Amino acid sequence: MDMEKLVIGIDYGTDSCRAILLDCVSGKELATAISYYPRWKKGLYCDPSANRYRQHPQDYIDSLEQAVKGALEQLPAGMVRKIVGIGIDTTGSTPCLTDRDGTPLALLPGYADDPDAMFILWKDHTSICEADEINALAHTWEIDYTSRSGGIYSSEWFWAKALHVLRANEKVREKACSIIEHCDWMPALLTGNLRPEKVKRSRCAAGHKGMWASAWGGYPPQDFLSALDPLLEGFSARLGGETYTSDVSAGKLTEEWAGRLGLPQGIDVAVGIIDAHAGAVGAGIRANTMVKIIGTSTCDIVVTPKEDIAEKLIPGISGQVDGSVIPGLIGLEAGQSAFGDVYAWWKEMLSWSLRLLPERQRTEAAAQILPELTVEAEKLSATEVDMVAGDWLNGRRTPFADLTLKGGIAGITLATTPAHIYKSLVEATAFGSRAIMEHLKKEGVQVNEVIGVGGISLKSPYVMQTLSDIMGVPIKVAAVQQAGALGAAMCAAVSAGVFDTVEAAQESMGQGYSVVYTPRAEKREAYTALYEKYRELNRFLEGK
Repeated sequence: MDMEKLVIGIDYGTDSCRAILLDCVSGKELATAISYYPRWKKGLYCDPSANRYRQHPQDYIDSLEQAVKGALEQLPAGMVRKIVGIGIDTTGSTPCLTDRDGTPLALLPGYADDPDAMFILWKDHTSICEADEINALAHTWEIDYTSRSGGIYSSEWFWAKALHVLRANEKVREKACSIIEHCDWMPALLTGNLRPEKVKRSRCAAGHKGMWASAWGGYPPQDFLSALDPLLEGFSARLGGETYTSDVSAGKLTEEWAGRLGLPQGIDVAVGIIDAHAGAVGAGIRANTMVKIIGTSTCDIVVTPKEDIAEKLIPGISGQVDGSVIPGLIGLEAGQSAFGDVYAWWKEMLSWSLRLLPERQRTEAAAQILPELTVEAEKLSATEVDMVAGDWLNGRRTPFADLTLKGGIAGITLATTPAHIYKSLVEATAFGSRAIMEHLKKEGVQVNEVIGVGGISLKSPYVMQTLSDIMGVPIKVAAVQQAGALGAAMCAAVSAGVFDTVEAAQESMGQGYSVVYTPRAEKREAYTALYEKYRELNRFLEGK
């Protein structure tokens, strides 16, 4: 192998685009740069009260150029020519309607400020009604097209979102010809393969979010989509039936984009992948391992050999897809709709009175809230009579998605302090993780180890130790800070021919683990009792 090959990993998160440059042999990070989405940062095109979150495609373009150029500026002279590939991960499902040429509608004259013409961010929940209709139809159809998505289609996903904006906006409806995921659009843009029939669509996104499966020949057929709503007439054919794993090249970087980014023309651009799945690759996932990507929400990714799962369909998860993470293994996805967001909510509640202070003092004081809460919460023992909270503040993702559910707190007294509530919220997010683990075990999915990745896993020993105590398993924390970008870079290295397999790229480019948390035996009895109270509270919140 040429020892002078470099790759770029591009990670599109909720707020920003990050670019990292890595050496393919050592995995050493040579440069990194981040660019925040300018329009998103201003709060444009979103309405949190209506759960509407939209992102402008121009934000993705602007941030990509800035991040890549920022990273390249850190390289020694002459190193740019050694770059051989780009891999891209994005949030998902984050789809957008396009015209016949594959252009997102918001980039067309007259649509630039229309939120329905933009990418619909993963956490947009405006399509709950459409998701309910998809479930109702699929469960009575000859083939249940939700069966490989856990049996429940979510309002966070591809078809529900697209149908919602088609119904809601006549102007958008008149121009819309196809639909594209963010993780498919970026490689298509960079390789000049934008027309819907030319896009190499991600197996990861299509399988987990778009009801694609080889078992029924691709996406749901047109008769199903038209029965759902005639507005979807023709869309199935425009998506095609084939998908690709993310170790495959989507095409070569065009002359235009090579010039705009300052990169060599003709290098490989890997097929896109959803950020959580890329993070699992970067964290070192292997057979029968769960990677927990822990941030504002969580995604739990497991890969398992085909022979272990055979023809069994796992209910209540976010998909089981052959090759969605590691080619040759079945990728399973689960997760929680809110994790770090739960702590952020409590911080914001406690920050309300700080508005009375001057801005600088307000900012400094707010930054100390969670660290001080952690210090106080760590002093509190866990007992069977403690208050308990639910973690469904943004609905439930797994097991059995239901985004209409709400959170709750039980057992408050006049002696309750903010630290008590914070402790119960941390425990609630860990209980939600335990519920997912127990659901997978009940369905026969073997998980031998857990790897934590993401900001919280690196920054909060208190949260991670509580998670290990409550899940009852050791948790390794991946040393890599940008697991998604690293995973995307690993895919780029395979697509460019540097490695033959993703596993080989992981072996060479992996960055190991920083710490291992082990469950404390003395906490087991109390947490088992509190977990039962958590389940009882959730049954009440569900109306059961």
